[in-house]
Amino acid sequence: MSKHRCGWCEGDSLYESYHDKEWGTPVRDDDTLFEFLVLETFQAGLSWIMVLKKRENFRSAFDHFDYKKIVHYDQSKIDGLLTDPGIIRNKLKVHATVSNARAFMETQQEFGSFSAYIWGFVDDVPIKNTLQNYKDGPATTPLSDTISKDLKKRGFKFVGSTVIYAFMQAIGMVNDHEVSCFRYDEV
Repeated sequence: MSKHRCGWCEGDSLYESYHDKEWGTPVRDDDTLFEFLVLETFQAGLSWIMVLKKRENFRSAFDHFDYKKIVHYDQSKIDGLLTDPGIIRNKLKVHATVSNARAFMETQQEFGSFSAYIWGFVDDVPIKNTLQNYKDGPATTPLSDTISKDLKKRGFKFVGSTVIYAFMQAIGMVNDHEVSCFRYDEV
């Protein structure tokens, strides 16, 4: 018998693999949190499957999302990224990734880790929603509004409430798997 998955991922093996192994699984590792933050900012206004298809290219282009390296990117490196056909070549998003690396590290210094900062908004306990159909899920919540505003105050770019809610779903701060999905109780 096949497993029931959330409807948004069915029919595409890359989507299904991401759904089955990553989406909604609580992430507390700063390196992985930064990767998801970068990917979600590049997804803004585009489809997630487009980003997933380019994920390995992003990893290579952005030094495996090593924010300690990214913070030092110079104009030559940025120009190279903007001509890289393997990634989404959006000038504002590339520049935001560099400035977000700086803000990420400053947040780490203040809180001990970015994980402590971001998970502090939910007292380190994921929010477990009860969606019957993924289409009924929100694009934003009052909490994603709050986090977005706080990140912007800290100098982060491309972190609107919709991007942050998607980030919260991806890193497991909120469990928006459909109740009938096999991953709902696993995460």
